[in-house]
Amino acid sequence: MATIVFAIDPFFLPSPPDIVRAFIAAPGYLLRETAATASVTLAGFGLATIFGLSVAALLATSKMIEHAILPILVALHSVPKVAVAPLLVVWLGFGPEPKIGMVLVISFFPIMLAATAGLASTPKELADLARSLSASRLQTFVKIRLPWALPQVLVGLKTGVTLAVIGAVVAELSSSNSGLGTVILTAGTTADTPRAFAAITLLALMSTAFFSSLVGIERLMLRWASETTS
Repeated sequence: MATIVFAIDPFFLPSPPDIVRAFIAAPGYLLRETAATASVTLAGFGLATIFGLSVAALLATSKMIEHAILPILVALHSVPKVAVAPLLVVWLGFGPEPKIGMVLVISFFPIMLAATAGLASTPKELADLARSLSASRLQTFVKIRLPWALPQVLVGLKTGVTLAVIGAVVAELSSSNSGLGTVILTAGTTADTPRAFAAITLLALMSTAFFSSLVGIERLMLRWASETTS
């Protein structure tokens, strides 16, 4: 509507019908590149989840370990990820590996930080109860600390999955051989703005789908939390 009311040139801002026509013109190509970006995103996000939760569990075992390792992780996280993308290509080549690595790098920290905060928030009363029942550290972690941390863990996962899509696109712009990032880059060089916006729309839909999936998982896993608060 805005493109019609303000008479915006489609070269700068295509209208929704222009974007739909761009998709209809090459649906197989766009869907194939969408699948490439989705596979890289899920692979990197899965690794980020594994490493993030593992590091969070390690940090939660001891305050001394947390104080020693967490500042290093914060310093590494402060490095601009765009600067790392070309290095990943040099280190890992031009296949999917540097893209997966970028997704891992960009989504690891929020998952780890949220999980660490959740594991550290266990009420003292529950910890005392576990000790009074002679529960081992592993039993206390599995039965008390992990369930209590799940709400914050899932917040970290929802944050991480949206960043994972961004990481995949950043990597594809640096290693332009497949994916929606490559579509946007190619469309920009050929001034095909509708196709670029079609790719951006697909990225938005993909990110929304991933986020909504985690929301559904959250509702299933944390049904007890909603019942408690209600």
